[in-house]
Amino acid sequence: PGCDINLNSPNKGLGVDRSDNLSDVPVEGAVGNSANPLPPGLTEEEAEELHTELTKVEEEINTLRQVLSAKERHATELKRKLGLSPLNELKQNLTKSWQDVQTSNAYKKTQETLSQAGQKTSAALTTVGTAISRRLGDMRNSATFKSFEDKMGNLKYKVVGPRGNGDAVSSPTDTTPTQENPPF
Repeated sequence: PGCDINLNSPNKGLGVDRSDNLSDVPVEGAVGNSANPLPPGLTEEEAEELHTELTKVEEEINTLRQVLSAKERHATELKRKLGLSPLNELKQNLTKSWQDVQTSNAYKKTQETLSQAGQKTSAALTTVGTAISRRLGDMRNSATFKSFEDKMGNLKYKVVGPRGNGDAVSSPTDTTPTQENPPF
């Protein structure tokens, strides 16, 4: 941390002792290994060059991993100092993504189509509601309904009697509290 890292050199800035040369370490499948003979058309010298190059590339990959890890730690520390939490970042990413979706042509076309469908559905429901209201009005004026209404009126008269025009019907078991018989 705090030192410059030269990405062109796998050995600079990491504080890693590279004095032990990895080319001295036996590699599985290396030249001279009797278990894996040389591929056809490849000389021992070419195989040795390829193994040396492979070793260098693997060292560079490890160096880049270490550099990336250091950069990620540094970025995390900067975010912490700025007060940016992973939750805030997620919120910002979601907000930006939602804005991107809303400005996309697919979203606009879908929104327009759904709006038109909603308007058509609303118009259709209004038409159905009007038709139902009209049918109920027709039904109320029908002879069958009038006959039913008359029968219900007669039944009410028989049950409630002539004072059924808004007067409360009292039960024979109701007792009216008097001064002699207080309710409490």
